[in-house]
Amino acid sequence: MGKLIAVIKREYMERVRSKWFVFATVFGPLMMVVLAVLPAYLASKSTVSSDVSNVIVLDASGSDLGARVARSLGAFGTVPEVRVTAPSELAAAESTATRQVIAKSVQGYLVVDQLTSAGERARYAGRNASTMNDINALHEAVKGAVLSKRFESAGLDAQKVQALSTMKLKMDAERLTERGRGGSGLGNAALAYAVALLLYMSIVLYGQSILMGVIEEKSQRVAEVVVAAIPADQLLAGKVIGVGAVGLTQQLVWIASAIVLMKFQAPIMALMGLPPSPVQMPQVSPATAVAYFCYYILGFVFFTSLFGAVGSMVSSTQDAQQVSTPLTMLIVPSVVLLMPVLMSPNGGLARAVSIIPFTAPILMPVRMSLTAVPWYDLALSIGLLLLSCGGAMWLAGRIYRVGVLMYGKKPSFREVLRWVRVSQ
Repeated sequence: MGKLIAVIKREYMERVRSKWFVFATVFGPLMMVVLAVLPAYLASKSTVSSDVSNVIVLDASGSDLGARVARSLGAFGTVPEVRVTAPSELAAAESTATRQVIAKSVQGYLVVDQLTSAGERARYAGRNASTMNDINALHEAVKGAVLSKRFESAGLDAQKVQALSTMKLKMDAERLTERGRGGSGLGNAALAYAVALLLYMSIVLYGQSILMGVIEEKSQRVAEVVVAAIPADQLLAGKVIGVGAVGLTQQLVWIASAIVLMKFQAPIMALMGLPPSPVQMPQVSPATAVAYFCYYILGFVFFTSLFGAVGSMVSSTQDAQQVSTPLTMLIVPSVVLLMPVLMSPNGGLARAVSIIPFTAPILMPVRMSLTAVPWYDLALSIGLLLLSCGGAMWLAGRIYRVGVLMYGKKPSFREVLRWVRVSQ
């Protein structure tokens, strides 16, 4: 036990003292602030450019629809030129407008026709066709013109109807559980996404760290000396526990930072001149927090022990990328299936992937953040994950025991199976 603790302490202290760990741990919360505030700040500063009115409106609708659109676009600058054309002459008019756009005399041209009057389609071509704010402004101008024309045809006052129908309604969603009120629904969704992201990053990054560490020890012939002093399976267990403690330390720092940021998000947003975020602090019960911790530990042990075994099979980083790909592919489905689980946490797919050991460490905490999970689903998920962790540690220990002392070419699948059978 003393040797195991020594390995855990070495793996933990070696990584915690590194400059990269300090940098990632300290600047990780700062990146959270940037990612949370910068999009809202940029969105508040982004406005429709005056280029949206520097266009030609080609009206082939047979009505005054083009003039109505031009008046709406005039709010962003000058009123655009309207060219009324017959449908048979529209192609020639577009060619002329295209040449003007190429010559940079106008920004683009907008085509409204009978399909536009029917509320089906309008067409735009111009230099700012990729500028979403400008395209949205054009869309709203055309939509408003079509609606106002319809209102007038029905004998209604278009301006009065628009004033009565336009509103900015705010919808607050609060989660209710068997224990009562569970806080903001949007906050729980944000928590679920954050939990999935943190677990995924921790498993992938620190799994790769164990893999590269094992390869480095093999290439420097350090493993031979260490294995002579401590059994190989204990060495692998020490690495997994030590590196897992490093990841947990970093996660706890990030979680504490996130709690502080969420608590003071209103003053921070006010300082930036932005409205408060609609995402409020979610309520997490102690039992749920313990479940998050258990899934982190079990998921980390399951995947990183296999990464350590894979690292013992090869002697170069080039080979490591090839043999670690199957393990990475086991984690990828958790990211691919994240959105379906977020959209329907009580669906059959969400229930299945929260029980399967490969995806449960990431997707069951996501599901728990969104809805009340039945106790039998939780028990089945943890039970299968415990069995899988035991099997993964047993398999990884046998592969590591032989592979860490093997050098030369990459072993075949049949050779790895032989290692598992003969390893004692």
